[in-house]
Amino acid sequence: MSETKVFRIWIRSTPEKIWQAITDPEWNAKYGYACPQFYELAKGGKFYSNANQGMKDYAKANGFDMPDPILDGEVLEAEAPRRLVQSWRMLMDPGTAAEGFTTLTYEIDDSSPGVCRLTITHDVTGAPAVSTMISGNPDATAEGGGGWAWVLSDLKSLLETGKVLADA
Repeated sequence: MSETKVFRIWIRSTPEKIWQAITDPEWNAKYGYACPQFYELAKGGKFYSNANQGMKDYAKANGFDMPDPILDGEVLEAEAPRRLVQSWRMLMDPGTAAEGFTTLTYEIDDSSPGVCRLTITHDVTGAPAVSTMISGNPDATAEGGGGWAWVLSDLKSLLETGKVLADA
């Protein structure tokens, strides 16, 4: 049985700026979990993300190894600045790593003048640990477990105000 999670947000920005914030490591390292994500934006291109120093320090202080990369996958479709489809695998946790690749889709649509709708669709079929993780914990504080809803909120804040939620 398939399982798909959909997350949607409206952002006062342009499709081009949203696309850049998603795909450019100088931008995507500023919000969410603050880890740079790298894309080869062509079908079959590589995707990966490395742990930031705070994650590495936390792992070391708590006696476990932080893998690098922490995410990997492959670009399946890249239609700038509207649609990105990729495979996606979380490697930070042995449970999510064992579940293998899921499919993540970003869609950027004009909603009204100066406003775009960003939709993330994450097919987590056969990946219950990933499903739980991306759904977030509503009781979590900040980046400690907010999932896609928290990442999108942070992205929106950054694009609209120039500040992430932690700095607001």
